[in-house]
Amino acid sequence: MSERLVVIGGDAAGMSAASQARRLKGPEELEIVAFERGHFSSYSACGIPYWVGGDVAEREELIARAPEEHRARDIDLRMRTEAVEVDVPGQRVRSRDLESGTEAWTGFDKLVIATGARPLRPRMPGIDAPGVHGVQTLDDGQALLDSLEGTEGRRAVVVGAGYIGVEMAEALLNRGYEVTVLNRSEQPMTTLDPDMGRLVHRAMDGLGIRTVGSAAVTKILTGEDGRVRAVATDDAEYPADVVVLGMGVEPETTLAEAAGLPLGVHGGLLTDLAMRVRGHENIWAGGDCVEVLDLVSGRERHIALGTHANKHGQVIGSNVGGGYATFPGVVGTAVSKVCDLELARTGLREKEAREVGLRYVAVTVESTSRAGYYPGAAPMTVKMLAERGTGRLLGVQIVGREGAAKRVDIAAVALTARMTVEQMTALDLGYAPPFSPVWDPVLVAARKAVSAVRSAG
Repeated sequence: MSERLVVIGGDAAGMSAASQARRLKGPEELEIVAFERGHFSSYSACGIPYWVGGDVAEREELIARAPEEHRARDIDLRMRTEAVEVDVPGQRVRSRDLESGTEAWTGFDKLVIATGARPLRPRMPGIDAPGVHGVQTLDDGQALLDSLEGTEGRRAVVVGAGYIGVEMAEALLNRGYEVTVLNRSEQPMTTLDPDMGRLVHRAMDGLGIRTVGSAAVTKILTGEDGRVRAVATDDAEYPADVVVLGMGVEPETTLAEAAGLPLGVHGGLLTDLAMRVRGHENIWAGGDCVEVLDLVSGRERHIALGTHANKHGQVIGSNVGGGYATFPGVVGTAVSKVCDLELARTGLREKEAREVGLRYVAVTVESTSRAGYYPGAAPMTVKMLAERGTGRLLGVQIVGREGAAKRVDIAAVALTARMTVEQMTALDLGYAPPFSPVWDPVLVAARKAVSAVRSAG
């Protein structure tokens, strides 16, 4: 007798889990039903800013696998169908067809929750006015593009200067808009320390993006037609023909919370190493709706990234399909860019290190992406944190031009391996003048960190 797997969410984690489970078990052993409330499945949400900005020409280029392709593999993917209730004791899910409004219960033997994240959308006057957009799904991206094409003005305000905010600022700049970024914090990119964020601020201004710090938005102002006309803070108004909300995301766990499933301090579902929801043998969760273990701090974190979501799906699908796999945790690696400025971080910031009670040293070095004499060498700033006493690497942040961001992968591997900064100085990295100075900037920072650790005793 076959079992039934029900998957809630048709993007990265959910469909990766369904696909991996199908590889391990055929339809005669495992029936798979998936619910997706949107119009698209298995797409790259990370690519939306580059589609909006014109770097990616067609929306379909962001879709890895269309619903028809999943169905051809005996996965019953039901689009425009929203799961509205999970009955854990009864092992069933209530869903609603968003086109017809009809509802139905579907029983499950195994359940995967992959409901993703939702954009932070504070309650304030005008937040739902036409011309105000969050950007989380392909549907959101299409709505923004339609709005850009339907307005005559060329003034855009981005609220928030995190990853989404700076990427959307670039996209709008590429579209020919005059862009203003309003940020509650003094410096953009609060995933970096303020001294590194200051470099980003200076560079964004130099690129023609007006960046206003310490600017908490209080309301969205509208015109007589009801459409957005400006964004207001406590002490100023910023004219806007379109507004993009880039204040980050939070786990979409409304269903899970109503079902009584365990949530962490950040509102994400809590799972074990096998991505099984804690305390529930037949329920798994993955992607942006879960919290994961930070291998550096030892605490749970919420990090919304497609890389993690796909890995979670692979782990879940393997376990649902009768195999065994685990997801050990993350070190918090992320990269982004705004025009030709590259940003990267991994591990802990100074604030995070203090919060978990770690004593540390912090060093910053200025270097170049290539040998200084080689054409095209660009400046790069690397900041490194190391634990006092042990010298264990705690975190790295990088701001620079071409060739800067992906250098953070060196530090990500070193963090995962729990290397000391002294051990890092002996790493055998590739060298040639077109790619790096003799001493790679990350290793220059490691050498300086070694000296700081020794000086600190």
